[in-house]
Amino acid sequence: MHRLRQACVAEHTRLVNRLRGFLVEFGIVVPKGANTFKDRWPIIRQRHDRDLPALAWETLDALYGKLGELHQQVLAYDRQINAFVRQDERAKRLAQINGIGPITASAIVATIGNGHDFCNGRQFAAWLGLVPRQHSTGGVQRLGRITKRGDTYLRTLLVHGARSELMLTARRSDHKSIWAESLKQAKSWNKAAVALANKHARIAWALLANDQSYRPA
Repeated sequence: MHRLRQACVAEHTRLVNRLRGFLVEFGIVVPKGANTFKDRWPIIRQRHDRDLPALAWETLDALYGKLGELHQQVLAYDRQINAFVRQDERAKRLAQINGIGPITASAIVATIGNGHDFCNGRQFAAWLGLVPRQHSTGGVQRLGRITKRGDTYLRTLLVHGARSELMLTARRSDHKSIWAESLKQAKSWNKAAVALANKHARIAWALLANDQSYRPA
């Protein structure tokens, strides 16, 4: 289900870029972003109705219609995944973690099951590529960028979820939010997001491996 959804999202993105490219050929420039494109499409369609040949609009309208079909297909997959999360106790527990929604929760369960293939949460985070590379020079260890190994799709979901969570941590007073806020002040936003994604991966492993519910405290 996740692979099919991912394929639809990728095709949706490609189609938006294709439409943007065709419009540029007629001198109509639309900023990047699928939502931006869809928001501006009605305005573009009305404003430039007579600037393009009828055959061009016929082709572009057909492509835009395909865009809507893909969007509806993604929503259908989302509904099926949400239904799975409501029925699966493991995914339901993971979805209680701020920064992990139904999509990420179900993807983690589908990927690692009960988590027993990993010795601990750090090993799972390392498998996802969410730990920094280590470089040793003259007996001194230095930490570099994350390794980006393992499941790219799952790592991307966790990092995106962490970025969304960082937008809300300033309003919260729980331990994890305070810790995340201190990271935002000390490091860049991206580094804080990766560190928070790493923490979420460890928490998720602990819940699955120990068959526990999430306790924020």
